Amino acid sequence: MKNLTILPADTYTVINKTILNENDIKIISRLYQPIIGYTAVSLYLTLIDDLDKLQLMSEELTHHHLMATMQLRLEDIVVAREKLEASGLLKSYVKKDTINHYAYLIYSPLSANEFFNHPILNIVLYNNLGKKEYEKLLNYYKIPRINLKDYEDVTCSFNEVFTSVKGSILQIEEDLTKRDSNNILLNKGIDFNLLISSLPKEQLHEKCFSQDVKDLINALSFAYNLNTLDMQGLIRNALNEKGMIDKNLLRKSCRDYYQFDNNGSLPTLIYNKQPEYLKKPKGDNSKWAKMVYTFENINPYQLLKARYKGGEPTDRDKRLIENLLVDQKLNPGVVNVLISYVLKINNEQLTKSYVEAIAGQWKRLNIETVEEAMKITEKEHKKLKKIIESKNNKDLSKKEKKNQLDTKLPDWFNMNPDKTATTEEDTKEMEEILAGLV
Repeated sequence: MKNLTILPADTYTVINKTILNENDIKIISRLYQPIIGYTAVSLYLTLIDDLDKLQLMSEELTHHHLMATMQLRLEDIVVAREKLEASGLLKSYVKKDTINHYAYLIYSPLSANEFFNHPILNIVLYNNLGKKEYEKLLNYYKIPRINLKDYEDVTCSFNEVFTSVKGSILQIEEDLTKRDSNNILLNKGIDFNLLISSLPKEQLHEKCFSQDVKDLINALSFAYNLNTLDMQGLIRNALNEKGMIDKNLLRKSCRDYYQFDNNGSLPTLIYNKQPEYLKKPKGDNSKWAKMVYTFENINPYQLLKARYKGGEPTDRDKRLIENLLVDQKLNPGVVNVLISYVLKINNEQLTKSYVEAIAGQWKRLNIETVEEAMKITEKEHKKLKKIIESKNNKDLSKKEKKNQLDTKLPDWFNMNPDKTATTEEDTKEMEEILAGLV
């Protein structure tokens, strides 16, 4: 819509696509405003004020109304609107006529958890605020952690409180209000008409450029800073004999192209560390806490390089880590635990299918912190131990069975997080680990 001139007489309707609360306004003020600016926030709040009493839809208003209410030029309002669109808070539609009519769809902001985990917004916020102000915000949104080790879960389930009775079947109503946030659109500017026309038609399947393939191309172009001309040759190399694009080959080609232009380096995804607000509070001096600290304060690349005895990890292993961070959206500290665990129990091999199976389980369980990841590995390994002990190794002695398993256990297993004090030897060991990984 950037090329479409907006006039004061053009009308608009505000449509609420979510459920807004007071916390949303605080998040917009604290987290979004340093990025999009005060004027954009003011426009967002003004559009909310335009809604009816039920907070569903406004009457038809003119852009002159916005100019008068906000005391701004229309050009400034358009810039503010574009910032709201770019940050996912607003979607805009237009119906062209003698007097154009716009529909402005309002969305909720991301939660603090989603915002601080966002690969773009989080970095921009840090750069705009600086370290000191950024850490203030992190501390504000940190959730106090309570140790429930000595507590018993006495929560009632639904069927313990309510009983099932016969009743009529109700039709599901879909047009009800619900909380909804809008994804940030990444438009890298790939000209698909130019891209497709530059490729031999006889080599392309009619379904070659499906929407998911286009989304992948846009995502890769953003991640590796590639333009339409760059993509032409890369897609040619990724076409298979059926005229379809091999997605894995395209990923590899884009990665190799980026590395060639950047002296072998990759985008910084695998060099990210655990977000500050998901780290364990300082003060605990146990060996468990030292292990947690180690995983929280190194990035997956550093951990993997340390396991290579300082050598450069293979491209295959680096791609696997990148996929865990990008596709599975695991946090860097959690990836560190996963890598350490798999290497320990799988003879120092990162088997892709095995790693991705664990990653999928952790994502479904919403494992976000290093401590959660360490505890789930211990829990799962104990299950595995029981299975192995019950199978066809009955001829082994109990001691041999135990040694067979325990020799593969990571260092934090069977360690009491609250009572295992760290010794001078432990402290020295952890310091050496960290020094070797930095």
